[in-house]
Amino acid sequence: MSTRGSERTERIVRIGGASGFWGDSSVGAPQLVASGQIDYLVFDYLAELTMSILAGARLKKPELGYATDFVSVAMKAVLNDVVRQGIRVVSNAGGVNPQGCADALAALAAEQGIALKIAVVSGDDVSPLLPQLRQQPPAVRELQSGAPLPGRVLTANAYLGARPIQAALDAGAQVVIAGRCVDSAVTLGVLMHAFGWQPGDLDLLAAGSLAGHIIECGCQATGGLHTDWDTVPDWPNIGYPIVECHADGSFVVTKPAGTGGKVTPAVVGEQMLYEIGDPSAYLLPDVVADFSQVRIEQAGEHRVHVRGARGRAPTESYKVCATYVEGFKCAAQLTIVGFDAVAKARRTGEAILARTSALFAQHGFGPYSATQLEVLGAESCYGPHAQATQTREAVLRLAVTHARKDALELFAREVAPAGTSWAPGTTGAGGGRSSVSPSIRQYAFLLDKSKVEARVTMDGQRIELPPDAESAVAASAPSSPKNATGAVDACESSAADAIEVPLIRLAWARSGDKGDTSNIGVIARHPALLPLLREQLTEARVAEWLAHLVKGPVTRYEVPGIGAFNFVCEQALGGGGMASLRNDPLGKGMGQILLAMPVRASAALLDLAATGTGNA
Repeated sequence: MSTRGSERTERIVRIGGASGFWGDSSVGAPQLVASGQIDYLVFDYLAELTMSILAGARLKKPELGYATDFVSVAMKAVLNDVVRQGIRVVSNAGGVNPQGCADALAALAAEQGIALKIAVVSGDDVSPLLPQLRQQPPAVRELQSGAPLPGRVLTANAYLGARPIQAALDAGAQVVIAGRCVDSAVTLGVLMHAFGWQPGDLDLLAAGSLAGHIIECGCQATGGLHTDWDTVPDWPNIGYPIVECHADGSFVVTKPAGTGGKVTPAVVGEQMLYEIGDPSAYLLPDVVADFSQVRIEQAGEHRVHVRGARGRAPTESYKVCATYVEGFKCAAQLTIVGFDAVAKARRTGEAILARTSALFAQHGFGPYSATQLEVLGAESCYGPHAQATQTREAVLRLAVTHARKDALELFAREVAPAGTSWAPGTTGAGGGRSSVSPSIRQYAFLLDKSKVEARVTMDGQRIELPPDAESAVAASAPSSPKNATGAVDACESSAADAIEVPLIRLAWARSGDKGDTSNIGVIARHPALLPLLREQLTEARVAEWLAHLVKGPVTRYEVPGIGAFNFVCEQALGGGGMASLRNDPLGKGMGQILLAMPVRASAALLDLAATGTGNA
């Protein structure tokens, strides 16, 4: 392992990704540190709902508002080893109180007798600007819906980039704690520091952002959520990802020796396409990244080489994610057992909604603002494609919203009586009466970068950020090809021996969310399958297959570098994230639903698909 302390001249910089969200397993940081294979340890904790939870925690106790697990679980377990090995740490665990997180870590270090240089990155909280933004044109509009800024906003944070993290590391920080930044920035900031990359090095910034994007979701880069889940060994001991990065922007994805999971082009390709929208125009604060020509190749056992990211100049705006409260929300479940369990569950749910709606009218509450009835175990999420309609055990799930809390408290009381009033075999919820909570929603908008001032402090001293170097002018490169045509050879759907199979026989897929938009990446299992998939996996056909879920347009982007397509489905998640009443509000299952879509392929192509030698 190379000597630390001279990162700027090292040929390889090794970064371990220890966390993909607040609540990730506690095994990541100790595993990576014990491996002896890393120079830097990075953590990603923040999502939109997390910011609201942290804001609420700080209102109750001013010293809170950060991801406490970072200090009390992760760093408590590894701090001594991190300092002894010279590993440097970058985390966005600061949430809405980065200084509070730094103070807690400093207290832990003092308790263990460790001297620690901790830098704090702040400035992402733009709440103080909201009164000005309401008064000055142009009016703020939500990115997807076009709605005006809500009256009562809980949090409003700009997604900062990597420059402040680079500056903190340049100043000698051993640990950098940030508030809201883009997930990949914790890795890009490390690489900008380690290799001296500058704001004008756009291809390098895109490559570093891709490295960060690959490891920002933890074990998803090492076999977690892989389409072929049954081929991923040793789930209990799955390895957390490591990227071995070169100064030219190329890198190798791997994991600690002896751990479970697997690292293959398909696994890494699924993660590359995860939640990126247009693969040729992934908008980040530091760069507009183009991943369409990226090449992903096996370079040894559990080693995948990645190269070919390109970059264009970033936009002049930060994305801001605000959260606000709109009424109240409640979700309840009942288990139904016996013959015709699905039909009984549906009738039970409809009866609960009818009874409570009548009671609402009697009390003058007004109607529900939204309701969602699902029967889990009956493939409700598959809509008209559901097949498991005769199960003898099903779970009724009801989710509802209303402007008044007391209305939903009435709803919660009226769920349990179904067990004695109506369907035989109703066994109850198991968790007691459902609670009513504020309905927290996301509101995303753009804000001119000139209005946001990122700040870096260490030991009470302000660290000045260097002025941005002159960036290259944004290239006029087109977006990834949409619906490109290609020749269809004789082995495809017109072949005499073509048979109908589910898409999963021909492709890997992964889905995720951006607000109310679902992103589904589909990768061919073999290069020869691309013409067939291009012909049959059209925007119109995908929109039709997912019509019970997707209410907006579907756009297909091609990703030639890894033989893939990326489908961006708008108005697909029932409002998305915190606003959605669905059992799958983040669209994690939409890729699985698409993989059930029937396609026609020849026996020869099916044989190729079975080899699993995709060109990713």
